Amino acid sequence: MQGETHISREPNDVLTSILGSCIAACMWDPEARVGGLTHFLLPGTGQSGRNMMKYGVHAMELLVNGLLRAGGDRHRFKVRLLGGAKMYDGAMDIGAENAHFAKWYVANEGFDLVDHSLGGRQGRNVRFWPVSGNVECYLLDRTEAAAAPLAASRPMRTPVATHAAEGEVDLF
Repeated sequence: MQGETHISREPNDVLTSILGSCIAACMWDPEARVGGLTHFLLPGTGQSGRNMMKYGVHAMELLVNGLLRAGGDRHRFKVRLLGGAKMYDGAMDIGAENAHFAKWYVANEGFDLVDHSLGGRQGRNVRFWPVSGNVECYLLDRTEAAAAPLAASRPMRTPVATHAAEGEVDLF
Protein backbone atom coordinates (compact mmCIF):
# COMPACT_ATOMS: atom_id res chain seq x y z
CA MET A 1 0.00 0.00 0.00
CA GLN A 2 1.02 3.60 -0.40
CA GLY A 3 3.34 4.74 2.35
CA GLU A 4 4.17 1.22 3.52
CA THR A 5 7.45 -0.66 3.80
CA HIS A 6 7.93 -4.42 4.06
CA ILE A 7 11.10 -6.41 4.76
CA SER A 8 11.49 -10.17 4.25
CA ARG A 9 14.07 -12.92 4.28
CA GLU A 10 11.59 -15.62 3.19
CA PRO A 11 12.64 -17.08 -0.21
CA ASN A 12 9.04 -17.60 -1.37
CA ASP A 13 7.76 -14.13 -0.45
CA VAL A 14 6.69 -11.82 -3.27
CA LEU A 15 6.06 -8.16 -2.47
CA THR A 16 3.70 -6.35 -4.83
CA SER A 17 2.73 -2.77 -5.46
CA ILE A 18 0.71 -0.80 -7.98
CA LEU A 19 2.24 2.53 -8.92
CA GLY A 20 1.33 5.69 -10.77
CA SER A 21 3.42 8.73 -9.90
CA CYS A 22 4.56 6.99 -6.71
CA ILE A 23 7.90 5.20 -6.40
CA ALA A 24 8.62 1.65 -5.30
CA ALA A 25 12.17 1.20 -4.10
CA CYS A 26 13.19 -2.46 -4.07
CA MET A 27 16.34 -2.93 -2.00
CA TRP A 28 18.17 -6.10 -0.99
CA ASP A 29 21.42 -7.51 0.32
CA PRO A 30 22.26 -10.55 -1.84
CA GLU A 31 24.74 -11.98 0.67
CA ALA A 32 22.48 -11.67 3.74
CA ARG A 33 19.51 -12.78 1.58
CA VAL A 34 17.18 -10.10 2.89
CA GLY A 35 15.24 -7.46 1.00
CA GLY A 36 12.40 -5.03 1.20
CA LEU A 37 10.13 -2.71 -0.72
CA THR A 38 8.89 0.74 0.16
CA HIS A 39 6.18 2.67 -1.69
CA PHE A 40 6.20 6.45 -1.30
CA LEU A 41 3.89 9.11 -2.66
CA LEU A 42 5.88 12.33 -2.46
CA PRO A 43 9.55 13.33 -2.42
CA GLY A 44 11.12 15.12 0.50
CA THR A 45 10.36 15.09 4.18
CA GLY A 46 6.82 16.36 4.68
CA GLN A 47 5.49 16.75 8.20
CA SER A 48 5.90 14.52 11.19
CA GLY A 49 3.04 12.35 12.33
CA ARG A 50 1.28 9.25 11.12
CA ASN A 51 1.40 10.25 7.43
CA MET A 52 5.15 10.85 7.31
CA MET A 53 5.84 7.46 5.65
CA LYS A 54 4.22 8.71 2.46
CA TYR A 55 7.27 10.98 2.02
CA GLY A 56 10.35 9.62 0.31
CA VAL A 57 13.03 10.44 2.85
CA HIS A 58 11.10 8.80 5.70
CA ALA A 59 10.12 5.77 3.65
CA MET A 60 13.67 5.21 2.39
CA GLU A 61 15.12 5.51 5.90
CA LEU A 62 12.56 3.01 7.17
CA LEU A 63 13.56 0.60 4.38
CA VAL A 64 17.30 0.97 5.04
CA ASN A 65 16.93 0.64 8.81
CA GLY A 66 14.65 -2.39 8.43
CA LEU A 67 17.23 -4.13 6.26
CA LEU A 68 20.00 -3.30 8.71
CA ARG A 69 17.96 -4.70 11.62
CA ALA A 70 17.35 -7.87 9.59
CA GLY A 71 21.10 -8.43 9.12
CA GLY A 72 21.79 -6.53 5.91
CA ASP A 73 24.99 -4.59 5.28
CA ARG A 74 24.46 -1.17 3.66
CA HIS A 75 27.69 -1.59 1.66
CA ARG A 76 26.09 -4.50 -0.24
CA PHE A 77 22.63 -2.99 -0.82
CA LYS A 78 21.32 -3.24 -4.37
CA VAL A 79 18.39 -1.11 -5.53
CA ARG A 80 15.79 -1.15 -8.28
CA LEU A 81 13.51 1.90 -8.65
CA LEU A 82 10.13 1.78 -10.34
CA GLY A 83 7.28 4.23 -10.93
CA GLY A 84 7.30 8.00 -11.26
CA ALA A 85 4.85 8.19 -14.16
CA LYS A 86 3.14 11.39 -15.23
CA MET A 87 -0.41 10.26 -14.71
CA TYR A 88 -2.28 13.49 -15.44
CA ASP A 89 -1.81 16.42 -17.78
CA GLY A 90 -0.97 19.67 -16.09
CA ALA A 91 1.91 21.78 -14.92
CA MET A 92 2.97 19.64 -11.96
CA ASP A 93 4.84 16.40 -12.66
CA ILE A 94 5.07 14.76 -9.24
CA GLY A 95 6.24 11.51 -10.87
CA ALA A 96 9.36 13.23 -12.23
CA GLU A 97 10.00 14.83 -8.84
CA ASN A 98 9.64 11.44 -7.13
CA ALA A 99 11.99 9.78 -9.63
CA HIS A 100 14.57 12.55 -9.24
CA PHE A 101 14.44 12.28 -5.45
CA ALA A 102 14.73 8.46 -5.48
CA LYS A 103 17.77 8.48 -7.79
CA TRP A 104 19.38 11.26 -5.74
CA TYR A 105 18.79 9.38 -2.48
CA VAL A 106 20.30 6.13 -3.77
CA ALA A 107 23.36 7.95 -5.16
CA ASN A 108 23.76 10.12 -2.05
CA GLU A 109 23.73 7.04 0.21
CA GLY A 110 26.20 5.21 -2.05
CA PHE A 111 23.88 2.30 -2.84
CA ASP A 112 24.21 0.29 -6.06
CA LEU A 113 21.36 1.26 -8.42
CA VAL A 114 21.10 -1.94 -10.47
CA ASP A 115 18.39 -0.60 -12.78
CA HIS A 116 15.17 1.37 -12.92
CA SER A 117 11.90 1.78 -14.76
CA LEU A 118 10.91 5.39 -14.17
CA GLY A 119 8.74 7.97 -15.89
CA GLY A 120 6.45 7.54 -18.84
CA ARG A 121 2.68 7.99 -18.79
CA GLN A 122 1.52 4.59 -17.55
CA GLY A 123 1.18 3.06 -14.13
CA ARG A 124 3.02 -0.11 -13.18
CA ASN A 125 2.22 -3.35 -11.42
CA VAL A 126 5.37 -4.50 -9.63
CA ARG A 127 6.32 -7.88 -8.19
CA PHE A 128 9.54 -8.11 -6.13
CA TRP A 129 11.23 -11.20 -4.68
CA PRO A 130 13.15 -9.67 -1.74
CA VAL A 131 15.64 -12.49 -1.17
CA SER A 132 16.81 -12.77 -4.79
CA GLY A 133 16.22 -9.18 -5.92
CA ASN A 134 14.19 -10.34 -8.94
CA VAL A 135 11.56 -7.89 -10.21
CA GLU A 136 8.71 -8.10 -12.70
CA CYS A 137 7.25 -4.80 -13.88
CA TYR A 138 4.04 -4.69 -15.92
CA LEU A 139 2.77 -1.49 -17.54
CA LEU A 140 -0.91 -0.73 -16.95
CA ASP A 141 -3.10 0.97 -19.48
CA ARG A 142 -4.38 4.43 -18.50
CA THR A 143 -7.79 3.16 -17.29
CA GLU A 144 -6.20 0.48 -15.09
CA ALA A 145 -3.87 3.02 -13.52
CA ALA A 146 -6.82 5.27 -12.65
CA ALA A 147 -8.46 2.31 -10.87
CA ALA A 148 -5.23 1.02 -9.31
CA PRO A 149 -6.74 -0.35 -6.08
CA LEU A 150 -8.93 -2.69 -8.18
CA ALA A 151 -6.18 -3.67 -10.62
CA ALA A 152 -4.54 -6.07 -8.17
CA SER A 153 -7.29 -8.64 -8.73
CA ARG A 154 -6.90 -8.57 -12.51
CA PRO A 155 -4.72 -11.03 -14.42
CA MET A 156 -1.09 -10.04 -14.88
CA ARG A 157 -0.01 -8.56 -18.20
CA THR A 158 3.06 -9.49 -20.21
CA PRO A 159 5.99 -7.94 -18.38
CA VAL A 160 7.72 -4.84 -19.69
CA ALA A 161 10.88 -6.08 -18.03
CA THR A 162 11.76 -9.09 -15.97
CA HIS A 163 14.95 -8.87 -14.00
CA ALA A 164 16.13 -12.44 -13.66
CA ALA A 165 19.64 -11.70 -12.49
CA GLU A 166 21.59 -8.68 -11.40
CA GLY A 167 22.03 -6.38 -14.38
CA GLU A 168 20.01 -8.62 -16.72
CA VAL A 169 16.86 -7.18 -18.31
CA ASP A 170 14.49 -8.94 -20.71
CA LEU A 171 12.09 -6.62 -22.58
CA PHE A 172 8.80 -7.95 -23.93
